[in-house]
Amino acid sequence: MAKAEISWKGRTAEGERREVYARHVGNRWLFFERERRFEQWRALPQPPLADWLELLDAVERRVSRRRLRPEEPDRVRAAIRERFPGAQLAPARSRAQSD
Repeated sequence: MAKAEISWKGRTAEGERREVYARHVGNRWLFFERERRFEQWRALPQPPLADWLELLDAVERRVSRRRLRPEEPDRVRAAIRERFPGAQLAPARSRAQSD
């Protein structure tokens, strides 16, 4: 996967296996999912909050390793607040914690 892509695996509420990846395009993130390894990726137009939180965690880890720009976690948080106004987000990691 390209540098601007982040992926993770998990399970649905029904226990089905699920792979998700998010692609950074311009100033937004596009989500895709599939159930099995050799299936085609399907666009996920309205990703659930859990996927956004996984993305935020991954973005914060990549920023601490200097693989993404330091302002990217704030952009992801803003996107989450816009889509899920009542969502409780963990406070931003300070630069001292990530170094």
